[in-house]
Amino acid sequence: MDATLKPLPHQALYRTRGAVVTLQDLLLQRYAARTIAYANHKRSVAGISGLHLSKMRGRGIDFEEFRPYQAGDDIRTIDWRVTARIGKPFTKVFREERERPVLVAVDQSSSMFFGSHTAFKSVIAAQAAAIFCWLAIDNGDRVGGLVYGDEDFALVRPKRSRRSALHLLNQLENFNTALAEQAANPANHDPEAGSLASTLGRIRRITKPGSTIYIISDFSSIDDAGFQYLQQISRHNNVVCCFVNDPLEENLPIPGYYSITDGRDKGTLNTFNRKARESYRDVFHQRLAFLQGELNKMKIPLISLRTDEPVVERIHQWTSQTL
Repeated sequence: MDATLKPLPHQALYRTRGAVVTLQDLLLQRYAARTIAYANHKRSVAGISGLHLSKMRGRGIDFEEFRPYQAGDDIRTIDWRVTARIGKPFTKVFREERERPVLVAVDQSSSMFFGSHTAFKSVIAAQAAAIFCWLAIDNGDRVGGLVYGDEDFALVRPKRSRRSALHLLNQLENFNTALAEQAANPANHDPEAGSLASTLGRIRRITKPGSTIYIISDFSSIDDAGFQYLQQISRHNNVVCCFVNDPLEENLPIPGYYSITDGRDKGTLNTFNRKARESYRDVFHQRLAFLQGELNKMKIPLISLRTDEPVVERIHQWTSQTL
């Protein structure tokens, strides 16, 4: 895989564009990930396998050093060969390792198939997921993910391998392509099947304490049940939410008449009314403020990703603040 890719000289070249993402776009994000410092998190899982060394010393799997026996040391750690050779009791010291499983939940539902600048929200979400995926792999973490659409989802259980990363990226490409096909041939779907609440419920059931979970969505379908699941997940895990939006969702376009469609029905949008434009803007900011407020209560950070801004720069900005 590495033989076919060459490092790119500037972050702007990592940007994905358009309505559909390709596997090659997601593979290129490995180089984008290398420009980002890995964010430190407060919690780590209680297991002893992994590549994150803990400060706690004990009977782990990695031998660190010999030192003279001290009162209170576990006599089971005394090395009798060294003790016999030196003539004084010496004990082995081990350093435990901690693993940080990483799970990336990516929204590829119909509300994400929208964009007025550079790329669709679904593409931005896929790019961000790929960056987090490569960050985890390059730092020795186990990585997996859950990609969900309107009617289906795909679960990739966390593993410490590039094969797991490629499996997740393939699922991202498949769901993103299916989303474009679905938009071209709209059909009725079950809103509960692809809701964020149902996805968070699945995450709660499969996630081990101490995991790092990235949730990338426009959060348009989150409800009280979704917030309850988020609260339960965040108690024992590091949760980071990425809010994906388009500038046209923040503000209506300049005054005029615009033809609009949802793929089935067509209509006309009149943006001459100043009060309507202000009301539209206020609704967006109120929704964002509500989301931010609920996440603040749970101490969950929120990264804002816009379709007209480079994803890698936004993530770099956030990680720089958390170091």
